[in-house]
Amino acid sequence: MKNLLKKSGIQRLMAAALTAFACVCMWGCSDRVEFTWSDGRGTPLIAGFIDDSLVVAYDCRGWLETTETWNGGYSEDESCGHDRLLVYNYRVQEDGPRWSDSLTNKRGGYHWYQLTDSVFWRWEGENILLWKLGETAHEMKLSRKNEGCSHSSKIERMHQWLDGTFIALGGNLSAGEDSCQYAVLDTISGTLTYKRLDENLEWIKVCDDVRAWDDDVYCLKRDGLDFLRLLVNYKNMDSILVDSISFGDSLTISLAPLSFYGNMFYWAYVNSVDSEKWKIKLNPNIRPLSFPSFGEFIDEKKKVISY
Repeated sequence: MKNLLKKSGIQRLMAAALTAFACVCMWGCSDRVEFTWSDGRGTPLIAGFIDDSLVVAYDCRGWLETTETWNGGYSEDESCGHDRLLVYNYRVQEDGPRWSDSLTNKRGGYHWYQLTDSVFWRWEGENILLWKLGETAHEMKLSRKNEGCSHSSKIERMHQWLDGTFIALGGNLSAGEDSCQYAVLDTISGTLTYKRLDENLEWIKVCDDVRAWDDDVYCLKRDGLDFLRLLVNYKNMDSILVDSISFGDSLTISLAPLSFYGNMFYWAYVNSVDSEKWKIKLNPNIRPLSFPSFGEFIDEKKKVISY
């Protein structure tokens, strides 16, 4: 009996020792993570137009992160970072960009949008990263509030608005019930206020895009497949039609986005608006190929600018 007890005790001790050894081994194990940047950059995309000859594009450098877990698992995550903005001439063929610079060393988002004729922005988490031509990018911290609405949507366009603010769009201007239809960015206070349209702005529900020059609200509206209208609300009066154009190219126009880019707008062709005369300018009549991908521009004489 004594021998049996001794044998049983030894077995228990050996089992305990093996368990402790296994635990120690597990403490020493961890996931193996490898992170690498790619050598090249992705295809540049158009962020906006500075004037009737310069276009701003952006690209990024891809990265790959692989994780091997201690228990044999494997996963991959990839995206891009090291945002870069580039300024090109799309009217005259040049050797390359007039200016380019990497703005961040981060792994995060890189999609840039136009705010004014010389200022561009992108999301930086819950805040906004701003870049002005010739300067360095800086982050604007945002506070948010809802004013008589809920169900806010993600903002993807911002343009100059009334009283020195910016209108922020991304959802549906005609959204019903208590959904927020638009937002207003106050850059002085760093506040993004989500709202519903009041009676003075009800008319912009029909707009594909909208912005303000001084006290005047301008509206771009697609009418059918190949017809565009420019509406203006002059000093809070009812909207009036001030100009309209038809390109006679239904397929091209019907597939094209319609949006303001600073003092320009894009609708299959690069155009501008004369805010003093309320007229759409067809000059320079330049069409980017495969918008918003950057690469080639072609004019009415079939002259190609390629980068």
